[in-house]
Amino acid sequence: MNDELKKLKSYPKARLEKRKAEVLARGLRVHDFGTGDPSEPTPAFIRQALIDAVPVESRYSTVQGNSDLRDATASYLQRRFGVEVDPETGILPTSGSMEAVFHLPLILVDGSKVQKLVVYGEPAYKVFEISSHFAGAKPHGHLLQDSDSYLLRPEQLGEETLRRTAMVILNYPHNPSGQMLPPELFEAWVEARDRHGFVLVSDEAYCDIYFEEPPHSLLEFGRKGCLSLYSLSKRSGMTGYFTGFLAGDPELIGTLKRFRQSMGLSSPIWTQAAATAAWSDEAHAEERRTIFAEKRRILLDMCDRLGLQPYRATAALFLWIQVPAGETDESYAEKLLDHGILVSPGSFYGPGQERYIRVALSPTVEECLAAAKVWPRI
Repeated sequence: MNDELKKLKSYPKARLEKRKAEVLARGLRVHDFGTGDPSEPTPAFIRQALIDAVPVESRYSTVQGNSDLRDATASYLQRRFGVEVDPETGILPTSGSMEAVFHLPLILVDGSKVQKLVVYGEPAYKVFEISSHFAGAKPHGHLLQDSDSYLLRPEQLGEETLRRTAMVILNYPHNPSGQMLPPELFEAWVEARDRHGFVLVSDEAYCDIYFEEPPHSLLEFGRKGCLSLYSLSKRSGMTGYFTGFLAGDPELIGTLKRFRQSMGLSSPIWTQAAATAAWSDEAHAEERRTIFAEKRRILLDMCDRLGLQPYRATAALFLWIQVPAGETDESYAEKLLDHGILVSPGSFYGPGQERYIRVALSPTVEECLAAAKVWPRI
């Protein structure tokens, strides 16, 4: 077995599923705020697009995806960010964001070189670390501070670290805090990339879940050596469809396209049809934002009533809440489980996060109201 992989703990989702099974076995009603898997149905027009695309005869789909899907994603980037991307050379469909993040270091980082660091901010989506280990790269999680709004800044790393960096992964809106990255920091990261030559990746899976001003995209600020990643999981209620896309530097997209052929990574044509419908429509995304905003309001009101202190960001699918005095993330999560409330301990997202829990806006509005009534004051 790869010795690097022995350093990894079990994946957070697996640990949450185990905890959920334990609560159900005790006969309690579970209010599942642990996994970012919203309960709202996938819009009917998306489901119908998938059904209509199932062929009589099955054929292999292509890694680059069909032209309708690439055209739809290019149109989305133009509408959403005012960014022009050539659908032939600048876009590559993926099997969701997790798959894309996992394979980027495998293809783009040479672990035998001095320049092999994969830099990201912590707390973080664990796949940033996991993918680095699988690729033989060296993960470099930089501890982000709530006092600095969970912002990852180039100057925090220092020039020596940046010289040894092969890839920087930005994640804004940030999982788990919900913080957005301001334009000046996108500009600073593009300038640092131009100076040091690393690949700059922006995981923008939550860019359409916002409650005030819409988040920016990296592609508004740079293209050379830059890739942005998008997902339909939360935007369109398509977590089980596993579909998204990468966009950016045509040279990098071409490299990824070449080597993804060897991995057999291509979405079924019916999934592509559903994704094409989803990227072509904004109304359903706006409706989902309205629902998430109501869930967020209910839980923030609950926090105010109970004296809890959430980090008050204005985007993403989560609330990042400080645990009460005298508690750790694990002890508080266990006490909530006694009331059927499942949350993610902050330490799931990196060392030094024991003061927080992550609460996903996944249950329905009605379930959020029910959970708020039984959430204990500790």
